[in-house]
Amino acid sequence: MKETAVVLVRPREEGNVGSAARAMANMGLERLILVEPAAELGKVATAFAVGARQILDSCMRVPDLRQALAPFRRVVATTSMRDRRAGVPLVTPRELPGLLAEDPPDTPTALLFGPEVGGLTNDELALASLLVNVPCSPVQPTLNLSQTVLILAYELYQASGQTPLLPAEPPEPPAPTAEIDGLFDHVAEVLRRVGFERDDTFPGALRDLRRLAARAVPTGHDVAILRGICRRTERALERKGSGSGEP
Repeated sequence: MKETAVVLVRPREEGNVGSAARAMANMGLERLILVEPAAELGKVATAFAVGARQILDSCMRVPDLRQALAPFRRVVATTSMRDRRAGVPLVTPRELPGLLAEDPPDTPTALLFGPEVGGLTNDELALASLLVNVPCSPVQPTLNLSQTVLILAYELYQASGQTPLLPAEPPEPPAPTAEIDGLFDHVAEVLRRVGFERDDTFPGALRDLRRLAARAVPTGHDVAILRGICRRTERALERKGSGSGEP
């Protein structure tokens, strides 16, 4: 990933540059190159580059694309136009990491993105050995510049194996049977008070509820919440019985 650079060709909006920098930081990319004429980077770019100010501060500005691509051995360009292939392989972002993995390790690679209006020209696309097209709905077939940067960077990051695994919290053990029995004794009492016990089907209803609890495998926290509901219900019944209108 350290050998991969994002090259933005003639970006017009500094907000897009800032958002692209943030996307790079999210996915572990650090090297940003701007091909002139490119937007000046001020407060707007900084505002969009949350957590990625260092990428903006260290970005390179070069006068033309030829100079921008000079250090790189592999050039990957993005395009939304399928009729621009001209014999160059056209792949999806998901396919890109596997193809780049065929290169020698640490091959300097440039990810090339065109300006917001019009994208890369055919002459610029001709400099690439791979073209990437992000499949989109025909209703809106083009993406924002920074969105495209994020999608490609995401696929490369996932394929790199650097994705940190969040430490798994140990699962809370199931509640002891005694706690569940206490809960259902409480539930049965509340149901009686609200008039649910009307006939001899009541024991069967309680049994069905108990089976439901067995399938759900409630934890002590779950039991505590349900006991709290029962207590609130009892207090509401007591207030109603006493004629109090207080909540």
